Amino acid sequence: MKTRWMIYGANGYTGQLVAEAARRQGLEPLLAGRRASAVEAIAKRTGLEARSFNLVDPAAARAALRDIAVVANCAGPFSATSDPMISACLAAGAHYVDITGEVEVFEAARARDAEARAAGCVVCPGVGFDVIPTDCLAAVLRETLRAATHLSLGFDTDSPVSRGTAKTLVEGLRTGCLVRRDGKLVAVPLGSLTRRIDFGRGRRHAVVIPWGDVSTAFATTGIPNIEIYLAVPWGAAFGMRLAESLRGWLAGDGSQAWLKRRIERSVQGPDEPRRAATRTWIWGEARDALGRTVTARVETANAYDVTVEGVLLAVRRLLAGAGLAGSLTPTQLLGSRCIEAIPGSGRIVVEESASR
Repeated sequence: MKTRWMIYGANGYTGQLVAEAARRQGLEPLLAGRRASAVEAIAKRTGLEARSFNLVDPAAARAALRDIAVVANCAGPFSATSDPMISACLAAGAHYVDITGEVEVFEAARARDAEARAAGCVVCPGVGFDVIPTDCLAAVLRETLRAATHLSLGFDTDSPVSRGTAKTLVEGLRTGCLVRRDGKLVAVPLGSLTRRIDFGRGRRHAVVIPWGDVSTAFATTGIPNIEIYLAVPWGAAFGMRLAESLRGWLAGDGSQAWLKRRIERSVQGPDEPRRAATRTWIWGEARDALGRTVTARVETANAYDVTVEGVLLAVRRLLAGAGLAGSLTPTQLLGSRCIEAIPGSGRIVVEESASR
């Protein structure tokens, strides 16, 4: 039985955080990535083993996973890395988790459910802030209101983003904003859906964003109508509407490359003091056909700290022998209240209101 696990993309911002936390907690990941020099530098600093390989070489990827039980993919954008890594994992008999928030990645992983079951492997994207906290609220709301037909989820945070997250947001300009309507993914204009929401620290202006829960929450709950909100200043929502008018240009290959070069030069992930100072408030609301509404909230640590601990929680579960296989959402792997097991998180609080 294989017992080793790997962090792929260990030289990225989040990959390094996961590696360092794993080392502190007595776990011994193998660090991997595309560039040998970058991965070996992290391995030297942490005292861990390094291995380099490129996902464009399927044979090399399969060989690199020969002794690996679980892969934690931290190399984004996941639109480029998830599919080849999942293929390598299934061929090698390794479980796969990642920290994506990309809708298309979740949908593609779900389409490989039968393949994963046949291989006896778990494929579980989104075991970080994208999408553990919101998936937990979705599951708890569905348990509370079994006949729910509409689900809204969202979060409020002051945390800056890393380079990888910023690049993922840039790639999202290609598809625009997605919601789920009557069970189907539907594109709506950026910045077009807004409301005021109390995420847990007072009412804030919020706008719909193309977050991964339009895929994962549907898989978790079966609720056919789903929207995801982010608390933003009014001016940011106006900026999104402006971006929508320019989306044809922003989605072009040249514009995408230019924006990503800008990100490489100017974006840095938050340091430890900034992460410690910026918490996150998560909100969810379910409604049924009779107008009955249930609301849930939970406060968590900084999104990147949630991601680190979420990865380690999933890895421990799989190394211990989950007895599961197939394409799963985080709550299907870890339970509907798994966010409460992550350091810095509170308890999920549920409130029911009378029918309208």
